[in-house]
Amino acid sequence: MATDTAAPSATTPEHEGAVHGAKGYVEPQVDVAALQGVLDGTYAEIRNLVRRNLTDYASVLEDAEQLSVDDYRERVKDIVVEMAATGQTGMGFPQEHGGGGDIGASIAAFETLAFGDLSVLVKVGVQFGLFGGAILQLGTQEHHDAYLSKLITGELMGCFAMTETGHGSNVQALGTVATYDVAAQEFVITTTREDARKDYIGNAAKHAEVAVVFAQLHVAGESQGVHAFVVPIREGGEPCEGVRIEDDGLKMGLNGVDNGRLWFDEVRVPRISMLNRFAEVTPAGVYESAIENPNKRFFTMLGTLIQGRVCVGGAGINAAKVALTIATKYALRRRQFEATREDEEELLLDYGLHQRRLLPLLARTYALHFTQERVAGELHDILSGVVEGEQRQRELESLAAGVKALGTWHATRTIQECREACGGAGYLSVNRFAALKADTDVFTTFEGDNHVLLQLVAKGLLTDYSSEFADLDQFGMVRFVAGLAVETVLERTSVHKLLERIKDVLPGGDDGWDQEAGLLDPDYQLAMLRFREEHMLGGVARRLKRGIDQKMNPGAVFSQVQDHVIAAARAHVERLVLEAFVAKTRALPDGDLKVSLNLLCDLHALSTIEADRAWFMEHGRLTVARSKAISREVSSLCRKIRPLAGDLVDAFGVPPEMLRSPDLVGPVGP
Repeated sequence: MATDTAAPSATTPEHEGAVHGAKGYVEPQVDVAALQGVLDGTYAEIRNLVRRNLTDYASVLEDAEQLSVDDYRERVKDIVVEMAATGQTGMGFPQEHGGGGDIGASIAAFETLAFGDLSVLVKVGVQFGLFGGAILQLGTQEHHDAYLSKLITGELMGCFAMTETGHGSNVQALGTVATYDVAAQEFVITTTREDARKDYIGNAAKHAEVAVVFAQLHVAGESQGVHAFVVPIREGGEPCEGVRIEDDGLKMGLNGVDNGRLWFDEVRVPRISMLNRFAEVTPAGVYESAIENPNKRFFTMLGTLIQGRVCVGGAGINAAKVALTIATKYALRRRQFEATREDEEELLLDYGLHQRRLLPLLARTYALHFTQERVAGELHDILSGVVEGEQRQRELESLAAGVKALGTWHATRTIQECREACGGAGYLSVNRFAALKADTDVFTTFEGDNHVLLQLVAKGLLTDYSSEFADLDQFGMVRFVAGLAVETVLERTSVHKLLERIKDVLPGGDDGWDQEAGLLDPDYQLAMLRFREEHMLGGVARRLKRGIDQKMNPGAVFSQVQDHVIAAARAHVERLVLEAFVAKTRALPDGDLKVSLNLLCDLHALSTIEADRAWFMEHGRLTVARSKAISREVSSLCRKIRPLAGDLVDAFGVPPEMLRSPDLVGPVGP
């Protein structure tokens, strides 16, 4: 990618000057330490603390394969408690309770923890992110004083009991009920039917003493929607009266985490057990809340818990870094077949196909890293009170949902491709891919199923994060878009308007779209993704309006256009990812580091366009010749990046002990 804002065409001398010399292509030199500094960012010191802690507990990677499930769980718990003593797990909690008072630092620490054993990562997420985060964000000072200092040290272990067998992502329909008994001033927690049992709850099967239980609040015979309650579930290692606990058993991965099921049979807790930041039940049994609309209240409550979603997205991206580091290092030492000379077999990474398999994934990992950096920064600002405003909160919820979806899907795809790229050696457990595949697979569905999360993204786009955003359920959104908002959406996303909005960044052409614009011009790349996004969004709005105009049931209308909704949301997040990468490269000073990242940014952008070139051709944005030119440029960029690949993965800073992989990671070939 060109280093200037007004990037020239790929064929101009100006662009060639960035990476070419008098004798042709000149390979930029990567300063690994400097690049790692760019990636580690503000929290480099925190990330290095976690790296050192991971190295101290490297043996857990073998323990995961050799210990019994019970012993492995105990090993993971011990590591989590010992890490808590270093301060790395409590960085997001208030200083007055023993925390670090820095949300951004806590996210950086969690992401980096994903370089190691992922059961440890998830155990940390359950204890400090979900359980601790719920008490911090949904509770008030009384709850903070009672619980935070003990949970930060691991003295008090807890769990986050939201998900139920029968409802999954539909949290508003939970079947667990909390009924207020005004005479006793207690809440009575009850599992009303079998599919209302809490399920897949981390820490529940063995270690948790307390649960944050999400239940339908009933006061004076009236339902007030879902609220959260602190409920003891164990005492002295045994279930409390009225609490039934069952182990979920072996899972595909993450068997160091004790997932379990919970049932409540009229379990009584005092009135102060309700986490009451957003609502209160008085001793006399009067329900009070500053947020009158129940839907808005519900979404506001859930919106405070997005830190877990942000952390899972970052963890998925970092797990992909581990896989890419292993596969790239293997490709730089493993030889196969005599391709260009008779006396020696070729290194895997010198093959064009192998470059095509790994290097676009490497470029996308960098792109997602910089996007995650933006998400974490915005979350820190909002939760710390640096930035305020309901619309900013909604935009962050949408961005976090989208990056979590793309980041975890990327992890699944990347780990599989890297495993295959290492052949039979990648199938051995010692080489980490077995654990990486098994342990990250669930990332695509916890903290929100990715398709459901992309529907949240689309909801924000279609309603333009209006004041109605938090009030609308699925049916309400359909009616809103088909009525009040549709003309605005259609006007904004008409082809004519799109071309008007982006023509200033596209050179020449009667329609503002010069088919000969430089492929390596970041403004061209961004304009392509912006056009796709907004054209898709307009298509969704038109389909919703058409269905409502035909008097169809709103649910049926939404079901029919759901695939278009997901496609539009995904296109939106893809554009944001590229914007984050472009912004990062533009902010760097001129030099080899910038040139190297520009190459990666170009590869990511053109690979993204190439992957959906059928859509761009169908909608008149690519000719056949230009589509072929993009594919040639992708291959050319892979060849330019190949000599840098080892340095680019080294800059991730994965501790060598976390790579393990004695069969795959060795001296780099010539």
